[in-house]
Amino acid sequence: MSDPVSDLPTRKPRRWPWVLVLVSLVAAGYWFWSANQGKSTSGFRRFGGPMSGASVPVKAAVVEQGKIDYILKAIGTVTAFNTVTVRSRVDGELLKLEFQDGQKVQKGDILARIDPRNYQIRLDQALGQQKQNEAQLKNAQKDLQRYQLLYKQNSIARQQVDAQEALVQQLIGARTSDQAAVDDARLQLEYTDIVAPISGRLGLRKVDEGNIVNASSTDGIVVITQTQPISVLFTLPQAQLPDVLAQLRGGNTLAVELYDRDDIRKLADGELMSLDNQIDVATGTVKMKARFANEDEALFPNQFVNVRLKVETRQALVLPTAAVQHGSIGSFVYVIDEQNKSRIQAISVGRVDGRRTEVLSGLSAGQKVVTEGTDRLRDGAAVEISEPGAGRPAPAAGERPAGGPARGSAPPAGRNRP
Repeated sequence: MSDPVSDLPTRKPRRWPWVLVLVSLVAAGYWFWSANQGKSTSGFRRFGGPMSGASVPVKAAVVEQGKIDYILKAIGTVTAFNTVTVRSRVDGELLKLEFQDGQKVQKGDILARIDPRNYQIRLDQALGQQKQNEAQLKNAQKDLQRYQLLYKQNSIARQQVDAQEALVQQLIGARTSDQAAVDDARLQLEYTDIVAPISGRLGLRKVDEGNIVNASSTDGIVVITQTQPISVLFTLPQAQLPDVLAQLRGGNTLAVELYDRDDIRKLADGELMSLDNQIDVATGTVKMKARFANEDEALFPNQFVNVRLKVETRQALVLPTAAVQHGSIGSFVYVIDEQNKSRIQAISVGRVDGRRTEVLSGLSAGQKVVTEGTDRLRDGAAVEISEPGAGRPAPAAGERPAGGPARGSAPPAGRNRP
């Protein structure tokens, strides 16, 4: 007897709906790829892909003969040209302060007054003693004249005349001492008026009116700093010292420029004034001092600044520093030939003056070099100079080129290339 279940026909699964979905997805993907193929191709060409006949947009400059400065950079500290702590030379009560905090004063201006009565009394005493001794001297001199006359008449002994002469000399010595005492008392009286020993700007007062001041006090009354002119202290490595000494011994004046802490804004121009007489063995550096007029008082004591010491200026073959690349072959540039194609050229560089670099060998004046866009270049690649006025000479040191980045901005990317 047969099984009724086994006699039923076997049902096959339906696959055609899934096939239909798969075909629809393939068709949609093909349509999307076809619609965006043109965009992808143009974008790839625009970003420097290896398309046939594509040119790489770059910026360029011309190698030229120009001046290049040998500049040494350091960090310095502004210091007052002279600093004086004003102290009292006599003891007494401070009657009055004749200045305001932060005021500018001239040498000889009265800053404070101390009670002068005690010193006036001492002066009067010295003058009185001087007059008393002066009267005694005059009387002794007259007696001496009489004794000399009597001695000629053999009326007195010689010993009496000699004693009178000794008394006169003693009183002459006392007159000199009296005059010194008077001068000292008058000087102490003058010291009750405290005057500014130098011209400069005052700080904050350290004592108030009514206090007793002493000549032995080290705190003083106020501090004066001379800020016009003002000086800057900085250090240089001992390896750079021979170049500086060669210029100084040749009688040349070395210019010094100061920039703010960000090394962007120029603060002042001055000149190197002196340098220390020994090298610091702990740091291997030598201290130097520069002088600045500081007429606008832009420099303030203890201010930190960036120092640029201009050692020498000379004519040389120069190009923008941004054009110099570094790789396994050393320093090189991308040179643009007459067919507007770039080729790698190894060069030897010398001094670097901010935005300009000295070329010792490998280039000649008039050649064009790529300054921006080197990250997309290869040897022999076609280029298109995109900057208006491309190929103009490199800007001088410190000069901001039109349309170029500001001083202190980051250099273009892609400067390290093998």
